[in-house]
Amino acid sequence: MSAGDRHALVLGATGFVGRHLVLALGHAGVRVSTANRSHESYRRLARWLAEHGHDEAPADLRVDFAKPSPFEGPLIEGAADDVTEVYNCAGAYRFGMSADEARRANVDSVRAVVAFAARLPRLRRLVHVSGYRVGRQDSRPWSEERRRETYRALGAYEASKMEADAVFRAEAERLGVPWSVVNPASVIGDSVTGESGQYLGLASTLRDLWQGGLAAVPGNARTFVPVVAVDHLARFMTLLPVDETAQSASYWLLDDDTPALPGLIALVAEHYGVRAPRVRVPVALVKRLPRRLTKADPETLTFLSADRYPTGSARAFAARHGLTMPDTATTIRRWADDLAASRFGDAPADGRRFTGPGGVRTFELGEPARPRWCCLACRSTPTPGRRSSRRWAGLAPPTCLGWG
Repeated sequence: MSAGDRHALVLGATGFVGRHLVLALGHAGVRVSTANRSHESYRRLARWLAEHGHDEAPADLRVDFAKPSPFEGPLIEGAADDVTEVYNCAGAYRFGMSADEARRANVDSVRAVVAFAARLPRLRRLVHVSGYRVGRQDSRPWSEERRRETYRALGAYEASKMEADAVFRAEAERLGVPWSVVNPASVIGDSVTGESGQYLGLASTLRDLWQGGLAAVPGNARTFVPVVAVDHLARFMTLLPVDETAQSASYWLLDDDTPALPGLIALVAEHYGVRAPRVRVPVALVKRLPRRLTKADPETLTFLSADRYPTGSARAFAARHGLTMPDTATTIRRWADDLAASRFGDAPADGRRFTGPGGVRTFELGEPARPRWCCLACRSTPTPGRRSSRRWAGLAPPTCLGWG
């Protein structure tokens, strides 16, 4: 099937993974429709795509998972009849949800997606984004007892993703829907630009490191929090519908060579020019300490594990299609720069970047043709004119002007 014969429908297109997937599909020449809750969210997506070189805006279809029948309405009925592939990037990535809220967002939505996909006459593949900590359990229906125990042990977010994965595969098999699943690790920024726009999970740890608030590293020397670049994940997903061997298969997408958590933090600390914490706190102890001391959301602690994951099939698939995973250490550094430049979401990302004029790492503000330079010390709003004892970057002025 040629790219011109493909029509992709992306659910959750305004999210971090979804918008990069739309971009990758567009670059591959695939016609794309996006499911959006409102026209305003679609306009924001179209603007972001245009800023990233995707000039042909995708079709705007209306899907609202907050409604009992999300796929009913004049802006969806009939418009998807020639869709050849559906990508489900929808769901809630948020800690602190109640079990009912998490199940509505991540489990009930999956049931609706599979039922909708079963009605599409030209569908070749339904691709579902799951998670690297789920997917190795069987797909038999959960009992109420299992549901209660799992949600109590893991927290609402991870438990709902685990239940959703089982529901997805069971419903797809029952309804005869051809499916593929991707189980990505912690998705970080673009491998070329570092751009992310997402500040949960591992990004919050880097924020604490940047701001000097990371006193200790949770876990031990083997704690493994793997990562994958968002653009690599997106390109991988675009290939699944055109490969028959990917049908009814799950792929764990991550770099096995991601440094263990202490090494990852040390890598970023060196890049930021700050001291990496030397103290390590066992996860079991973190769980017992008051949250006001640890500042750790209890739901994130299950991710601090030494577990490894079955990446062989994903590596073989990528090699078969000539897709090479970008260097992870370089991607982490670029992602860390993007996070710091945007003050971890507290400042507009536009016109804020780290560059390397003359081989010297420098923070820039403004248009690329007319930048202003600032010091690397601007981890918070400094006092204009205040002299800093921290090291300066290249062309930075001798005193901090507060531009960072």
